[in-house]
Amino acid sequence: MTTNDNHGFSTRAIHAGQTPDETTGAVIPPVHFSTTYAQDGIGGLRNGYEYGRGTNPTRDALQQQLAELEGGTHALSFASGLAAEDALLRAVLEPGNHVLMGDDVYGGTHRLVRRIFGQWGIGLTTMDFSDLDGVRTMIGQLAPKVLWLETPSNPLMKVTDVAALAEIAHDAGILVVVDNTFATPYLQTPLALGADVVVHSTTKYLGGHSDVVGGALVLNDDELASRVGFQQFAAGAVSGPMDAWLTTRGIKTLAVRMDRHCHNAQAVAEAMVGHAGVARVLYPGLDSHPGHELAARQMRGFGGMVSLDLTGGEGAARRFCESLEVFTLAESLGGVESLVNYPSEMTHASVRGTALEVPASIVRLSVGIEDAADLVADVEQALARL
Repeated sequence: MTTNDNHGFSTRAIHAGQTPDETTGAVIPPVHFSTTYAQDGIGGLRNGYEYGRGTNPTRDALQQQLAELEGGTHALSFASGLAAEDALLRAVLEPGNHVLMGDDVYGGTHRLVRRIFGQWGIGLTTMDFSDLDGVRTMIGQLAPKVLWLETPSNPLMKVTDVAALAEIAHDAGILVVVDNTFATPYLQTPLALGADVVVHSTTKYLGGHSDVVGGALVLNDDELASRVGFQQFAAGAVSGPMDAWLTTRGIKTLAVRMDRHCHNAQAVAEAMVGHAGVARVLYPGLDSHPGHELAARQMRGFGGMVSLDLTGGEGAARRFCESLEVFTLAESLGGVESLVNYPSEMTHASVRGTALEVPASIVRLSVGIEDAADLVADVEQALARL
């Protein structure tokens, strides 16, 4: 089946890139494990397939699926989210360039630019992207090559105005990259808001089952896609066929999963408002969240991530994480099971001592798709132990 722009999200998620097998009619296309492909004479490639690092039918199917869901013309699937980010940055930066980044992004992204690209002569500045006038001023001072943002951000759940930042950046000829991992294309499509490139850790909601590591880029610019594709081919950080197939399978249920994630996260967030053990509930779905109205405009739902700022500080945060019973203490997010993370010592340990340091009182909940009442009860019993 082919898909088109008139089809709804779930129809495209299920059918894009999923043409039944021509030989058998299998509704689920086979996983192509072959690393090399027979040629019809020297240079006579069949449909462009030559070697697995360059192309693979299973990976191509995933890339078509990703491009259609994000509203892009090109998608590239990588071995991890950071591999995707690395290839993009190597394609667009050269020594002496500067990256302007939001001050609340995934710690691994900040580490990549600061510690890896920094040794290559790339400058990095972080700032609060809610200050649009400040962004204009900083752009004038730094002349950055790339503006990099996450919305909602990890883990403080800041919401950034993609359209406004894209307009400011494009007036100065700056590439706008949006990490859409938290929102997913079901809730937010940054390319439609003016972004140039969307990046995903497909490990998270797109895969959705905590069983595959991957990353992706989606974009519309033909020339940039070619440059990134060369980096991918030359450096080799491609997703394997089984990883690509698992990600495709996960994406087919993305819409129904995200609806449940959003519902459960809202229930947990609302239950925590006013709790004596919680100083702040960080969730865009709450009217009290400073980015609530903006999130309502540029998203179709508020996501499954909730962060709590506990009144008891670091000690309370650590005890809380270790007292949960349904939520599992673990890295990562976006799976069907609920996870709790202590960013200061886990996902964001690499940014301690920087402007991105996460307060020790913060815990991050990846709210899964279990029964909402069980999740609320689990959080309440953990808080009762503090």
